Amino acid sequence: MTRDSRLPGRLLLAERDALLPILRAAEPSAFTLPTVLPGWCVRDVLAHCAAALTMAATDTLHDFGDDANAADIAARADLPISDVLDELEAGYESAAEAIVARGGAWDALALGEWVHGGDVREAFGIGDAYASAGIDEALTLLCERMAQPSRAVPPTDVRLPDRAFRLGAPEAEAAATLDTDAGTLMRMIAGRAPDPGRYTLKGAAPEAYVTFH
Repeated sequence: MTRDSRLPGRLLLAERDALLPILRAAEPSAFTLPTVLPGWCVRDVLAHCAAALTMAATDTLHDFGDDANAADIAARADLPISDVLDELEAGYESAAEAIVARGGAWDALALGEWVHGGDVREAFGIGDAYASAGIDEALTLLCERMAQPSRAVPPTDVRLPDRAFRLGAPEAEAAATLDTDAGTLMRMIAGRAPDPGRYTLKGAAPEAYVTFH
């Protein structure tokens, strides 16, 4: 199958179009809501995302370790939230082009930014937080990422309500099966405490699929 080089860019632009209107309409208190990420409120997640997108656009990515992420958030702590949102909005488009130009090397960044949008929607109490606009592109990127030998993911036959696909080596014999929905799968791969009642996994442990933290 030919790789769709524009797909990560479409994912980021879908996230921009879906998330920014929600953020622009939110009350100031909404940005102090806690998220699933320990110690991070909504504003912290948005500052992190804005920084990551800006760095992608300017080819200045760091290692995204705890100290570097904390410094990015601290650097934006005194800005009006409108400025953070302006940087975020501009970053989606500029980073989309930069990530596409990398030919796949930065695709995980696009997927990670989309997952963080789910973190914000979850904090806001929005349904299908991790199965929003862009889910088709996100699933395609996930399959591509999980197929890489370096990921060492158990070859798993996944069945969602509307589709079936392989996570892990496409030619290997299946070692596991997973029946779930798209949002729960994304929670699982992001380590966002998926509801055990929403998936049936045989042959592997949920931790084997975590690719983001």
